[in-house]
Amino acid sequence: MSAEATAAGKNETFFQRLHFIVRFVRFAGPFWTGPDKWRAISMTVALFVLTVAQVVLAIWTNYWNGALFDALGERSVPKFLTQIGIFVVIFILTMAVTATHLQVKKRLQVNWRRWLTRRVVDRWMSEKHHYQLIFTPGEHDNPDGRIADDINNSTEQAIALTHTLVYSFLVLGTFIDILLNVAGGTTVSVSGASYHVPGYMVFLAFGYAGVGTALGLLLGRPLVRATNSLQTAEANFRYGLARAREKAEEIALVGGERVERHRFVDLFVGIRESWLRQTFALTGIMFFTSGYGALLPVFPILVAAPQYIAGTMTLGVLMQTAQAFQKLTSALSWPVDNLSDMAKWRASANRVISLADDLQKLADAKAAPDENRIAVGHANTPTLAINKLQIVNPDGQLVLDGFNLEVKEGERVLIDGDSGAAVNLFKVVAGLWPWGRGEVLLPRDRTILFMPQRPYIPNDSLRAVLAYPNEPDAYDDNAFHSALDNSGLGYLRERLDEVSSWERVLTFRGQQRIGFARLFLHKPNWIFMEEATDAFDAAAEAKLLDAVICEFPKITVIGISFNADHDHFYTRKLSLSRAADGQFLFGGPPVKHAASLLLAEDEKIF
Repeated sequence: MSAEATAAGKNETFFQRLHFIVRFVRFAGPFWTGPDKWRAISMTVALFVLTVAQVVLAIWTNYWNGALFDALGERSVPKFLTQIGIFVVIFILTMAVTATHLQVKKRLQVNWRRWLTRRVVDRWMSEKHHYQLIFTPGEHDNPDGRIADDINNSTEQAIALTHTLVYSFLVLGTFIDILLNVAGGTTVSVSGASYHVPGYMVFLAFGYAGVGTALGLLLGRPLVRATNSLQTAEANFRYGLARAREKAEEIALVGGERVERHRFVDLFVGIRESWLRQTFALTGIMFFTSGYGALLPVFPILVAAPQYIAGTMTLGVLMQTAQAFQKLTSALSWPVDNLSDMAKWRASANRVISLADDLQKLADAKAAPDENRIAVGHANTPTLAINKLQIVNPDGQLVLDGFNLEVKEGERVLIDGDSGAAVNLFKVVAGLWPWGRGEVLLPRDRTILFMPQRPYIPNDSLRAVLAYPNEPDAYDDNAFHSALDNSGLGYLRERLDEVSSWERVLTFRGQQRIGFARLFLHKPNWIFMEEATDAFDAAAEAKLLDAVICEFPKITVIGISFNADHDHFYTRKLSLSRAADGQFLFGGPPVKHAASLLLAEDEKIF
């Protein structure tokens, strides 16, 4: 968590907290107004009815408690046996209502979590946001953890806290009336004068709970910040472990285990520090709440005991008064009792909302006109046109300036030179990199396949891996076999339905062959290759590229590669030079933009 966020949490006012709750409701509340609203509303109503039933059973138990102790005070066996029978009914109903309530609550929680997860994932996985978010400033680290863990925590805690709050309000309204009727008033003597105080136990309950709530909130103030910090540290630790698992081969080859161990130790230091801060905050709360809770069942008996001793109150009324006092005070103490859960909910909800806000900023930036954003559209002809392109880093530093290019259908163009500028150009055309100025017009009515240096390979069947991102059912076995044969993976024919971690099974060269197998399977009109053959030697690369031309003689290719010999495949060659360091298009010192592109556009290979 940033220092700014910590400071904000420290100085936050009641209205700011209320505003945050409103923001969360606006973001997550449409679950009750969406396509599945009637199911959500019916489950919510059922949950409320079951909560009312819990309160009714609590009221019944309170009156039963008074009747039981009256029977004991009278030493009446028939009345005692009657109360045992009534208790059996209360016991059975309590179990049934509690179990049903749990079922409904859990189903509502998981449905809400599913809806909210889908909403955030849809934003994250749309318009290349999941990639662009990496380069966007803001509080959105570890989006995977926020989606998997924080959405779960925020929805689960929100429903649980809302239920206990509604329950407390219902108990508050009913048990005030019970305490007024049962305990009655008392007479207080001051300087020889007697004063009758009606409903004194109600006033004492409010005073007891008020003092407890004020002290609890004061002691629990550091808990929200500590909990938020701990969740961030835990997410960073999980991400570090997951990244080490994903990059196990690279780490092992260079002997980086010692560095990774130190990195994990450093990450865990952050967890330990946050854990200790949270523990210190919880210790102060537990120190207070343990004494507060221990005194609660005794305090009303001590206060009402003089009336019982004086004979103006029966034993049953005394015990019923004590229990009603506890119920009322517990309802009034809801903020203190749920302080830890509120802190966890606030931390998780804040992480979810900050991620959603930054994703929305990306969407708004794309929708709004901005001269510092590269426009990607479609041409009126089957031609790629790049006009007045300036590529910058997210901070505004120039990477490529003054770039114009036209590629006609059927051409095969090689781009080399500065690797950073070339790769950024590839990302611009793919729609991944919006930072800069200029216009990119993609060929109209043509299918395009982008082939990165290392293709994405999901843990699935080989059939699904080859068809990705399409469904495997879109192709028959002959199409898969032909794609495997043309890409040099014919030996995997019999393993099409095998589910495995193919990224680990295949070498880097084998993974690049998967990219070409997808090319042969999908049959695009245009392909953009980003160092897609760099794992091959010259002979193997030539054989694979020749297979592409043989299969698709009219295909248009734009390739980024830095291998020496491609004359047999490409018909044009462009060499890129990176802009000089220190030049900024925006966000930096104003400069005059010198030309930074060296083009040999007229250089025909053949």
